[in-house]
Amino acid sequence: MTIKTYIVEGMTCKNCKAHVEKSIKNITGVDDVIVDLANGQVRVSGNEINDLKVKQSVEDLGYIFKGEAHSAPRGSDIWLS
Repeated sequence: MTIKTYIVEGMTCKNCKAHVEKSIKNITGVDDVIVDLANGQVRVSGNEINDLKVKQSVEDLGYIFKGEAHSAPRGSDIWLS
């Protein structure tokens, strides 16, 4: 399984979080999506994550896709559920 973290700008509320999670979860190969509103990060896990499809999904919702973030240190848990 692959885990990627992306930076996304423009998400400001729980509805933004829900829309992004739902949209990305519909991409083939994605198993789970967790949005961290405080840090503007989206963690995507799955077997075959297509960066271009994730980017398009985010931009179709009107948010700004900034690309992949650096991984957090092992053992840290900064994600909100």
